[in-house]
Amino acid sequence: MPSVVLYFQVHQPFRLRRYSVFDTDPNYFDDSKNAEICRKVASRCYLPATRLFLDLVKRFDGALKLSFSISGTALDQFEAFAPEVLDVFQELARTGCCEFLGETSHHSLAFVHSREEFREQVELHSRRIQHHFGQTPAVFRNTELIYSNQLAYELSLMTDAAGRRRWLGALCEGTDTHLGYRQPNVVFKPPKHEGHDLLGRDNKPLGLLLKNYRFSDDIAFRFSNRGWGEWPLTPEKFAGWINALEGSVCNLFMDYETFGEHQWVDTGIFGFLAALPEKLLAGGGSFLTPSEALTRHAPAGEFDVPQFTSWADTERDLSAWNGNAMQANALDEVFRLEKPIKDKLARLAREAKAAAPGTPAARRLESAAHLLADWRRLTTSDHFYYMCTKYFADGDVHKYFNPYDSPYDSYINFMNVLDNLRTRLAS
Repeated sequence: MPSVVLYFQVHQPFRLRRYSVFDTDPNYFDDSKNAEICRKVASRCYLPATRLFLDLVKRFDGALKLSFSISGTALDQFEAFAPEVLDVFQELARTGCCEFLGETSHHSLAFVHSREEFREQVELHSRRIQHHFGQTPAVFRNTELIYSNQLAYELSLMTDAAGRRRWLGALCEGTDTHLGYRQPNVVFKPPKHEGHDLLGRDNKPLGLLLKNYRFSDDIAFRFSNRGWGEWPLTPEKFAGWINALEGSVCNLFMDYETFGEHQWVDTGIFGFLAALPEKLLAGGGSFLTPSEALTRHAPAGEFDVPQFTSWADTERDLSAWNGNAMQANALDEVFRLEKPIKDKLARLAREAKAAAPGTPAARRLESAAHLLADWRRLTTSDHFYYMCTKYFADGDVHKYFNPYDSPYDSYINFMNVLDNLRTRLAS
């Protein structure tokens, strides 16, 4: 009977305002729309779902465990628009039953395009999690569960200030292509690199927790589908399925917006969520955080992923973000600006080192820091997701909270912003 590992992604991007080719205002982001969406999702999902989990953790005296990754852009918006959301997450953190995972600060595709920026964003995010929740992330979850053997190798090289390996392991999609006949319900490890195991914290093999996408999607996508053969999905039925599994873990990974936003309150999703822990525990089940699962269970097999996978769409690849010429061009152009922006910031930092506050040198440095901050917000994966031209079932997903009429509008708007960013860089 496996232990359940609950993981939820919490993310909100900074959406761009409509920006014409003639626009010169360096304020690129639609604060009004971002605030509206953040508060709406907070009222429908973040607040009621997190308060429910807080009640459940207390009711079951710590037997219920769960985990989140909260992007840095979401944390920024909670601070600005919905501080009560941060308060309830912090209260959940204090129970000791909730783990906060590491990721890129800006929910970016940095790992695919710039390892230097990837490392910097991971460090930025770790500091934010430590600041808000008093935890140093020990398990990594890349943007949209993007994963490959390359990511595992990179994680194995990352160390803390004392030179110790940082990560216990990572989360990834349990893709059928790479699992073959196997099930995702054990801890895996990446393949050896040059004949040696990739090691994580305490010099133990880096562990991988694979999403059980069938069971996760039963909740995230099929719960309210009356045409589904298993509808209605009851807590008793779902707990019975899980407790009948063979293996050590059942990894249920999903967007947190599943609760109240994707699956509305009138579907009964909150009642299902409230009753599920009792049904699982009564049947002899248990819950573990990702760190507990990776510490308690040694890897039982290798998971070899030579090419990038993700949890997006039916293909489970990167085509949702780089599948057409617009996306490829936008990604290439935005990451091409990384080096000149950082070089300029470093040069101005040297010039301002001996300058007093308020002097022209100090003001130029502050302006360059804003430039880097804006650039990082432009690396967020959502901007490229809005440019996706895939259709049929996937198309509906790409429309969720999409502020554009078409992928082409998204591309043109993004490139207009990028042109202004180049102008600021040159000035």
